[in-house]
Amino acid sequence: MEAKLFSQTGAEVGTIQLDDYIFGITPNVPVMHQAMVRQQANARLGLHNTRGRGEVDGSTRKLFRQKGTGRARAGSIRASHRKGGGVAHGPHPRSYYQSMPRKMRRLAVRSALSAKIADKAVVFVDALTVEKPRTKDMIACLANLKASGKTLIVVAVRDDMLTKSINNIPGVKTLPAHYLNVIDLLTHDNVIVTQSAVAVIDSYLGQAVNVVGEDA
Repeated sequence: MEAKLFSQTGAEVGTIQLDDYIFGITPNVPVMHQAMVRQQANARLGLHNTRGRGEVDGSTRKLFRQKGTGRARAGSIRASHRKGGGVAHGPHPRSYYQSMPRKMRRLAVRSALSAKIADKAVVFVDALTVEKPRTKDMIACLANLKASGKTLIVVAVRDDMLTKSINNIPGVKTLPAHYLNVIDLLTHDNVIVTQSAVAVIDSYLGQAVNVVGEDA
């Protein structure tokens, strides 16, 4: 697969070869959905907690005698149906962690990339460089690349200058290529990928990697 390559000024400077195994597959929607649910679940802290009847303050004295009053039996003021009582069957701290095979995780990312390519929502640039942190320069760069709305910028490695230039732009996020994930790809309208980031993506999502490290 071949795609156009642009400079950060928006000028077309050539083409870039893309691996069909990564950028040209038929998206596997169920796997993408499973990967998204897993990622959201694993981000949950699970710290919610309620106190049961054995944990709230209150006397253990029986409220009134068992028989002869004509009232229902009552044994504790801390029962869940009384004011100030414990919560019955309430939530307690737990882990929401979900596992997913590595092959499926990689398939989900490849599917998301292919879906973005099919939607013509990916722009490839030869490089993104700034001499000093300057938001105005990055706003101009995004305008040159016609990236409006929420935009994900994928770079090979973290660049502090670039990150500081983008931090104040609403809806724009930078992400190192090794941290590509389904949620970031699908929740952004546009994806800008640098040429060096494509090489990093190829290094761990390419077909040769999956054949050699199949059981890794």
